[in-house]
Amino acid sequence: MTAAEEPGAELLGRVFLGRVIEPGDEVGGRWVRELGVGEVVRRLRCGERALPGVSGTRWAGLVARARRAVPERDLAVARAAGARFVCPGDGEWPGQLDDLGDARPLGLWVRGRPHLRMWALRSVAVVGARACTEYGTHVAATLASGLAERGWVVVSGGAYGIDGAAHRGALAARGATVAVLACGVDQPYPRGHAALIGRIADQGLVVGELPPGDHPTPSRFILRNRVIAALTRGTVVVEAACRSGSLATARAAQRLGRFTMGVPGPVTSALSAGVHELLRTEATLVTDATEVIELVGEMGDLAPTRRGPVLPRDLLEPAARTVLAALPGNRAAPAEEIALGARTTRDEAIARLYELRALGYVERHGDGWKLTRQAVISVRGGRAPC
Repeated sequence: MTAAEEPGAELLGRVFLGRVIEPGDEVGGRWVRELGVGEVVRRLRCGERALPGVSGTRWAGLVARARRAVPERDLAVARAAGARFVCPGDGEWPGQLDDLGDARPLGLWVRGRPHLRMWALRSVAVVGARACTEYGTHVAATLASGLAERGWVVVSGGAYGIDGAAHRGALAARGATVAVLACGVDQPYPRGHAALIGRIADQGLVVGELPPGDHPTPSRFILRNRVIAALTRGTVVVEAACRSGSLATARAAQRLGRFTMGVPGPVTSALSAGVHELLRTEATLVTDATEVIELVGEMGDLAPTRRGPVLPRDLLEPAARTVLAALPGNRAAPAEEIALGARTTRDEAIARLYELRALGYVERHGDGWKLTRQAVISVRGGRAPC
């Protein structure tokens, strides 16, 4: 590393603090905001006078961690793994993370070539249950591939279940995807996804707050979710039980003013109960990528209107449809009776009946008129005559 490439004091300080302060620690974030990185680092290194907001026991623990922190070593390990450290103020820093206030990450470790800030500008989170169903896997992969095909970045947590399906769906569409981990970016977790996370690092981005070598804990997963929510324009929950951690991502998105969406599942499925509760309160129901983009995209990015098939009888003029509906389904009827049912005159009814006969809907039986066999099917909701 040349002198020009040597890390600055601010970057080294943030790497140091990332080894000492846990992700999402608002007390530590307030120290940095009020005192600056350099002063917080100095106070932790000397350990003489505790900073405000922590007990003596906790301060002693932080000081002990500070004694073991070697930011230069963390940077060297990250560099060997192909990772870099991005901190607030850098050109690559996603400004939307600042919405987290004092819980904002001190910095992010990033593996992969793409520019994090640019990718985050058009990104959507797709999250859900680890123990998901085949339905959930299919929906997540299809949703992610649809988003990727339309130029959106799919962000998830790299976990088993819905997360993995979302990443694979985006990769299968040769699209962009980001995995936000709850551990060091050089330590793929879960181990069963080592190949997948390696593929994401090659084709997309792997991101994390924790320094190289750090392992995940239950609390770190929950805190990681706030980064997913803040980084993206909106969060889609595909499958989630009532106690699913993915609901924490949705709630964080709500608090941050991001779009929160849910994909409904069977009402009998416990794995969709959390999504359904979300849909009853704050979330918007979505079923495919176009509906997601309608919410998070630009003005004019509208999903297609859902309509049933257009049947030939739908193309009839209103007067002709009224006469057609007035014919009995099981017998011939005189024009007078049909006119009465259609609330029109006999002459008008006869004129419309001749039109309907030309189109194959009715046939004449002596002095009466009767629906054709095809028309009976059509009026009852089946196949219309050609």
